[in-house]
Amino acid sequence: MNTPEMEWVQRARSGDDEAFSQLVELYQKPVFNLCYRMTGDGGDAEDASQETFLRAYQNIKRYDPQRSFITWLLSIAAHYCIDQLRKKRLASIPLDVLPEEDVPDFDSGPETQASSAELKRQVRSLLKNIQPQDRAAIILRYWYDLSDEEIGEMLSLTVSAVKSRLHRTRRELARQWLEQQSQPVGVR
Repeated sequence: MNTPEMEWVQRARSGDDEAFSQLVELYQKPVFNLCYRMTGDGGDAEDASQETFLRAYQNIKRYDPQRSFITWLLSIAAHYCIDQLRKKRLASIPLDVLPEEDVPDFDSGPETQASSAELKRQVRSLLKNIQPQDRAAIILRYWYDLSDEEIGEMLSLTVSAVKSRLHRTRRELARQWLEQQSQPVGVR
C-alpha cells in the first residue's frame, strides 16, 4: 500500500469522511470495472459500486490493515455481485471482457481490428454461461492478475478450491472454444 493510501485508510478508520472520499476516488474505477464485468450492465454496475463503497464505509473499522485495502474492497464488490446474480437467477449474463487498458490500436489495419473485435465477441459469448463465482475467479485472475490466495480470500474459498475452479473453468472454456471454432462461420 502506498503512503497516501495508508494514511487515508488510517484516517478513514478513525472516522475521517474526507479520507474515505479520497479512497473512493482512488478506487472507483477498479471497483466499477469489476462490477461491470460481473453484472454486464452499466446501471447494475453503478448500483453495485455504490453498495460496495457503502459497505466498505460501514465496515471500515473491521478492515484488517495487514491485508491489501484494494483486495478487501474488491472482495466486497465480488461478493455483492455474486449475491445479486444469484438473486436474479439468470442463466447467462453478458460481460464486457475487455480489460480497462484495452484501447483501439490505430496502427493496425482494418483487418486486424475486425479480427480482434470478432475474437472479443467470441470470448464474451463463451464467458456468458459461466457460473457467477467461476466468472469472478476468472476475471480476478486474468483481468486483475490476483494470486490464488487473494482470489480465495476474496471469494471465501480455499486455495485448492480456487485452483480447481480455475482449472475446471479453463478446460470448459477450451472445450467450448474448440467446438465453436469447428462450426461453420454462419452457424456461430
